[in-house]
Amino acid sequence: MQAANKQSWAAIWISLVSNIVLTVLKIVVGVLFRSQVLIADGIHNAGDVIASATAFGAMRISNQPADEDHPYGHGKAEVVGAGLVAVILALAAVWIGFQSIETLLGPPPEAHLIALVAAFISLIWKQALYVYTYRAGKQANSKSLLATAYDHLADVYASLAAVVGIGLALIGEMYDYTYLAYGDPASGIIVSLLVLKLAVEMGRESIDILMEKTVKPEQIDRYAQLVHAIPEVKRIDRLRAREHGHYILVDARVSIPGEYSIQEGHDISRKIKKVIMDADAQVDEVLIHINPWYPEP
Repeated sequence: MQAANKQSWAAIWISLVSNIVLTVLKIVVGVLFRSQVLIADGIHNAGDVIASATAFGAMRISNQPADEDHPYGHGKAEVVGAGLVAVILALAAVWIGFQSIETLLGPPPEAHLIALVAAFISLIWKQALYVYTYRAGKQANSKSLLATAYDHLADVYASLAAVVGIGLALIGEMYDYTYLAYGDPASGIIVSLLVLKLAVEMGRESIDILMEKTVKPEQIDRYAQLVHAIPEVKRIDRLRAREHGHYILVDARVSIPGEYSIQEGHDISRKIKKVIMDADAQVDEVLIHINPWYPEP
């Protein structure tokens, strides 16, 4: 788990620094070569810097230990951070769409080979960042890190659109097909819809966790099988589990023979807690309530 945390911090730092470098690269090249698509993509990257900084802050808060005011820990800070990233992505999608429509209705933008190279570098860089950050986020079950990974994926779409758009414009200039210059804004509109879809999915997941939505049914079934495998447990009266950021909280009501002593009930509770936490590294706490069980007359 400690190794996963180290990888998570490395991924968030690499994401933050990369977004700053790419923002400067795109805006500078875009201004020098008057590439509207690169300037737009650079400003979009500036939003990614804010998103990465948000994820960084959320991870710092979520890793703080439980205290008197937050006895269940600070895990939901990551969920809030992921929600903020979703909002940033949604705003970026609207902005990309608006800029694309505006460019589509105006004169065709001039294309430059250097702009194409810069867009291609961004595409490769962002794809590598997406794969690396996604794996780190999955390994650590970090909502804010996964949100950052999806933010990188949105940039992959945007950079791909820039490569296709600038490439089409260059081909159009080479063979005197002026209408190909509009391939870039047309691609931008498609990208804005894809980015908006990502934002909606991320936002929905964040809201579900904040609203205490249960984990997947198959995960509950897995916990139930583990509890039923304990011989002293005669019945599961209730079993619930919910995500709390990068960890899961489980609570259960189980019935054991009524003649058992308090000490025996306590030992069985500890056994249930151990078997669930050993089986699922994401579970951080298991709360057990013991009910008495008597055979049917």
